[in-house]
Amino acid sequence: MTEAPRRTALDATHRALGATMTDFAGWDMPLRYGSEREEHIAVRTRAGLFDLSHMGEITVTGPGAADLLDHALVGNIGGVAVGRARYTMICDERGGILDDLIVYRLADREYMVVANASNAQVVLDALTERAAGFEAEVRDDRDAYALLAVQGPESPGILKALTDADLDGLKYYAGLPGTVAGVQALIARTGYTGEDGFELFVRPEDAPGLWDALLAAGRDAGLVPCGLSCRDTLRLEAGMPLYGHELTRDTTPFDAGLGRVVKFDKTSNNGAFVGRAALEEAAERAASAPPRKLVGLVAQGRRVPRAGFPVVAADGTVIGEVTSGAPSPTLGKPIAIAYVDAAHAAPGTEGVAVDIRGSHEPYDVVALPFYKRQK
Repeated sequence: MTEAPRRTALDATHRALGATMTDFAGWDMPLRYGSEREEHIAVRTRAGLFDLSHMGEITVTGPGAADLLDHALVGNIGGVAVGRARYTMICDERGGILDDLIVYRLADREYMVVANASNAQVVLDALTERAAGFEAEVRDDRDAYALLAVQGPESPGILKALTDADLDGLKYYAGLPGTVAGVQALIARTGYTGEDGFELFVRPEDAPGLWDALLAAGRDAGLVPCGLSCRDTLRLEAGMPLYGHELTRDTTPFDAGLGRVVKFDKTSNNGAFVGRAALEEAAERAASAPPRKLVGLVAQGRRVPRAGFPVVAADGTVIGEVTSGAPSPTLGKPIAIAYVDAAHAAPGTEGVAVDIRGSHEPYDVVALPFYKRQK
């Protein structure tokens, strides 16, 4: 018997707004409220409001919390200052990626690990298992939080109308406790859209009122509710990886061009962490002769590639595979991210095409990201 999808604290709000709902990682989530293209453009030019309450929060506390996370994750988590956050990954012993994560250091001995919805249980189980021998507690806090995100160039002004927190002093990948529209929140300057923005971790019972307050405060600035569909095209344009597409258990951080998140020089646990030996080998391969690289592809025509479509050379030889593809509202053309053979990965490489249902559609190889905001 299939379990019914879980619903966020904002489920009734989404339905009242006429959202198209979809099952995503076991959650009933808003896909779009109207035009996903218009929602995408709103985030690029004004601001969008997202419900991200499906994400998985895991709290790690105790005197050994930093050492546990340095052992369990590939990053130097003990070096993160209180009030700051770090993008990192959790890998298996083979170096394969179990998930990509954001870790917030809330206090000297308290961290919040935010996992993707589809991998939250996997991450929780791995951290719990890896906690053996460390003076630290791993706690499942998925039901303790709702998560709202305000993303786009108008987001600082919108949020300032509802909080006296020092948003100007809040750096990218930092978080601070504060009150937003009378609601206690962790205010984080993070996001998955390529724009400036904030993610607000609040109690589930406070989410509907905060959602309404944000929409009211942002009405004159053009804030609109946004679904997961435009979140995907926004992250794609920004060249941000998605687990299950660019990142899998069969890829290492170095395969994905994200070797920078792996810190071999951390000193805790004598430098040991899960997957270290395999990742050292992956780093050597990436530095010498990587078999494939992650690249951007921009269509010369109008046909849209999808994940799994083959990438081919001029002679029809398969040289790679699309991991994500969609129409780009910002570029006005279809775009894709793909793993391709290193010999065809340089920007400007000619003769590259995507096999779209038997038709070889020409694509230009470009460097990622496709879009970068002006700061």
